[in-house]
Amino acid sequence: MPIPTMPDEKMRKALKELEQAAYNHEQWAEMIYGTLICRLTPDQRDIGDDAHRMCRFGQWYYKDGMTELEHHPGVAEIGLEHERMHQHAARLLRASVSGDRIEIGDFERFVTAVKRLRLELATVQRELADALFNLDPLTGTRSRTSMLTSLREQRELVKRGVQPCALAMMDLDHFKAINDKYGHAAGDKVLIGFARHIIMHLRPYDKIFRFGGEEFLIFMPDADLKAGHDIVDRLREELGSLRFDANGKEIFQVTVSFGLTLLDPDIPVEQSIDRADNALYVAKAMGRNRVIAWNDSMSASPAASV
Repeated sequence: MPIPTMPDEKMRKALKELEQAAYNHEQWAEMIYGTLICRLTPDQRDIGDDAHRMCRFGQWYYKDGMTELEHHPGVAEIGLEHERMHQHAARLLRASVSGDRIEIGDFERFVTAVKRLRLELATVQRELADALFNLDPLTGTRSRTSMLTSLREQRELVKRGVQPCALAMMDLDHFKAINDKYGHAAGDKVLIGFARHIIMHLRPYDKIFRFGGEEFLIFMPDADLKAGHDIVDRLREELGSLRFDANGKEIFQVTVSFGLTLLDPDIPVEQSIDRADNALYVAKAMGRNRVIAWNDSMSASPAASV
């Protein structure tokens, strides 16, 4: 499930709030168990039809607690499980108040709902933490920390014939000249602008990693060479049309080059990366601002930078 792109501080805030909400949920569940076991008088808010909105977790969830993550599928599941859990809890509490026998099936459904909500919360928390601590601090793209793991997982899908996967290595053309002429602040502005554009215009399940310096690796599941070429060639045109300013004065543009290959299930993922890198070397040698696909005539060794 994709975590929306957001600044680190917002992601940290969302993670902290989610952890507090999960704690509040656990406290509420313990209170319900105690009320049922000891036949205590329940909180009337837990018996009403809108009980899921009245507990501390619900007040946070339905107010503005999940605004930053509202499009994440797991967040919707959290809301469904939370409401379902409260419905089961209200049924049990009403039976307890009236002195009726609590059916084992009703109790088991409540316990199952509590566990499912706990699982959904833990899943989103883990995804938030992974996204936060595996992001490149400048560009917001994924860092190399999780790159090989992600590629190896994708390679297994390719090996089983589930789907092809295209890899593209991207490099900004003449980036050193940008830094030399306009300064590193302008260079950083270009990196950030390019990264944000790519993140916003890739398919939801594509991933981009900052490979190092001004190089980025993009992998595109369920894309053959033609589909991969179409995606990155569109990005190449769009990125080349972006306009940047140097110190609020001079306007400049930067082109990019791409090396493209397929993730080969029969070789280590590092070798597939080398193929994309060698295709990039050829693209730059041929004049830059183009997409070149790897073929057997290209060197199998890592390409030197140009």
